Amino acid sequence: MITTKEKEGKTNGNPVNHNMTESLKFNEFRQEVLSDYKLAFLSRQMSLIARREVLTGKAKFGIFGDGKEIAQIAMAKQFKEGDWRSGYYRDQTFMLATGMITPEKFFAMLYGETRTHLNPDNGGRSMNNHFGTRLIDDNGNWINQTQSKNTTSDISPTAGQMPRLVGLALASKLYRNQPELSHLSQFSNHGNEVAFGTIGDASTSQGLFFETINAAAVLQIPMAVSVWDDGYGISVPVNLQTVKANISKALKGFEKRNNDPNGILIYEGFGWDYAGLCQMYEEGIRQCRKNHIPVLFHVKELTQPTGHSTSGSHERYKTNERLEWEKEKDALTQMRKWLIDTNLADEETLKSIEKEALTEAQTAQKKVFKEFMEPFRQERKQLIEMVQQKSCVCHPEGEAQINGIIDKLNKAITLNRKEILSAARKILRHTCVSCQAQGGLKEQLKKWIADYFESGREKYNRYLYDESHHSPLLTQPVAPEYADEAPMVPGREIIRDNFDALFAKDPRILTLGEDTGKLGDVNRTLEGLQEKYGEWRVRDTGIHEATIVGQGIGLALRGLRPITEIQYFDYILYALHIISDDVATTHYRTKGGQKVPLIVRTRGHRLEGIWHSGSPLSMVINSVRGIHVCVPRDMTRAAGMYNTLLDGEDPALVIEPLNGYRIREKKPANLGEYKIPLGVPEVLKEGTDVTVVTYGSCVRIARDAARQLESTGISVELIDVQTLLPFDKERVILNSLKKTNRIVFFDEDVPGGATAFMMQKVIEEQGGFNHLSNRPVTVTAKDHRPAYGTDGDYFSNPNAEDLYEAIYNLMGEDFPDKFPPIY
Repeated sequence: MITTKEKEGKTNGNPVNHNMTESLKFNEFRQEVLSDYKLAFLSRQMSLIARREVLTGKAKFGIFGDGKEIAQIAMAKQFKEGDWRSGYYRDQTFMLATGMITPEKFFAMLYGETRTHLNPDNGGRSMNNHFGTRLIDDNGNWINQTQSKNTTSDISPTAGQMPRLVGLALASKLYRNQPELSHLSQFSNHGNEVAFGTIGDASTSQGLFFETINAAAVLQIPMAVSVWDDGYGISVPVNLQTVKANISKALKGFEKRNNDPNGILIYEGFGWDYAGLCQMYEEGIRQCRKNHIPVLFHVKELTQPTGHSTSGSHERYKTNERLEWEKEKDALTQMRKWLIDTNLADEETLKSIEKEALTEAQTAQKKVFKEFMEPFRQERKQLIEMVQQKSCVCHPEGEAQINGIIDKLNKAITLNRKEILSAARKILRHTCVSCQAQGGLKEQLKKWIADYFESGREKYNRYLYDESHHSPLLTQPVAPEYADEAPMVPGREIIRDNFDALFAKDPRILTLGEDTGKLGDVNRTLEGLQEKYGEWRVRDTGIHEATIVGQGIGLALRGLRPITEIQYFDYILYALHIISDDVATTHYRTKGGQKVPLIVRTRGHRLEGIWHSGSPLSMVINSVRGIHVCVPRDMTRAAGMYNTLLDGEDPALVIEPLNGYRIREKKPANLGEYKIPLGVPEVLKEGTDVTVVTYGSCVRIARDAARQLESTGISVELIDVQTLLPFDKERVILNSLKKTNRIVFFDEDVPGGATAFMMQKVIEEQGGFNHLSNRPVTVTAKDHRPAYGTDGDYFSNPNAEDLYEAIYNLMGEDFPDKFPPIY
């Protein structure tokens, strides 16, 4: 490094020739600088070539890191094996400099290559420059993170990468300070890892950025954030984005000084100042790594030569003066000038370096594009040959249509699988019935299309959940066991004692949230556990739901088993974007290369008022596919679900019923051991007339209604779905419907919410429509959030009388004499 102090001494027992040593060191320094310039120039050429590939139609979209090259090289010099990056789509030069990508992988991402050995970062699931090292091997096992440089999988939402950064850095603090974690050596080298974050200056306007900086400043963790400041957020200038038009000035109140117990260190540098940036990053990261102090690097006067992305031109919103300034302040231009002014290189040397870098970029692009297109050409050829080799002759009109489709496919300018499969399906329409014979074209085409869809499933659809032996869906159920004189205890004690058993046997498990620690959460389900297991395993946090979940993401990626608590289900909204955009998509968007075994714990249904009574399940289940959603009816079931989830490595959301903490349940003897299977409903009461499907707190209400209906002679079969994602894997509900031929879906969500989801699953997907003797019915809450108080709840949420009357009326449609109208 250019700022490293030279050491004196002897070599091989001989006196050192200081002049020769100085000369060797200068030559090494010069070579390093020239190598850095070549890398920066290579990255710039990759951006320019990739942009042309998009604009000429060879690639779909492009977003690049041009203008940020020098600063990212300086940062990369401090990035070591075991370190982590949580960044965004401008970081291609950093990724190149650290060796986490190559030019070939860069172009493979640009084209959307689906083969993970060619595009390991996202397997074609995300846009270009959405990076992510593979943390999981082909068997679903974690790799040794201390022997690799690691980056979390990028997401597009601005500042969305920030919350997880807190957890990545917090893990280092825990690994350094918690001796019971020392055996997890594949995840940390004594906590010496730094979590590097990157963000565009405009994105620092997001609340997620401030939540993250605040949390890190309080926690004092090794987190290093680089802000790339090029003066704009697409077209909006910095003076309309940030107070004082300067994020480091805006954060002065966060700055750590002298004896401050917490805070952050703030450094400022210029994006074109190679030497200054190298020195700044060396000093800042040394402090961060050694002392676990969070650091912010504000890198100013950066440029964006090709604009925000391929979707528009920055000439539309930048003045001519600004554009001229950007040409002058371009980091490559400035570094090139510095190299000549300091006699580190002459014009001829630099031209040779630039030519070599350009050739490398061009060669990589041509190689990758050829490699990318070859499977398409082979698949097109296979389809066309199959059609052309048919033994039968179709009807003239059909034959003409088929020939036209083949001709169009042969001439396709942008050949892709959509064109190929679309052509095959259209050809099938025009294939004569006579080709249906065994071995005929119609039969061959049907099989080819089915195989092509299956091949596409692997490329584009699979890996929403863990498919390895770590899947919690493979966990064998274990029933709760009860002693002869098992006590009846409040439900909260079952949850508490189950957590106690889990914490005792696995030091990786920890929990954090608002009032989680000292208070033992607001419902005392963790009472006494902080005193027993320490404040870092049962921890209080500030009121910042997004970074509570973010901490869980980072900790889970680094080998721990966090349970993050959102105090009430209604407040999940403040973290839903992180759960939806990040947690739920991680395994899918990396094509099985990363996973987040995080449990988000909350409580909901029926308490008091709008923000403590909600059941917005449809909002959740339709935005968190990729996460298991558990809706236990009581605390025995909830505890068993935690046991199951911790046996696997998928993320999950568990919504405990608020009214279950005080209701007494028989206490199981095998706490921490029994396991409730996911996706398997439980038939709580057998019946013959109507099937009622519900979950959570509604189970108790449904039981009440079913008892009332018995006096009328109506026999209800009551089913608790237990989990909404997954939903009824074993078709328990369908089997009930085959017996009763009538069905009612019941919950506290809004009309058309989770009841509509359940209805679609049973009636359409499972084929329940064929077994109905009457219309399916839903009983839900009103369109609005629940009103306050007992009466507000009664008039807002469904009650036993609502369900009673819905079932009674349904039976009355078939037997009007036996069940005459109530009203």
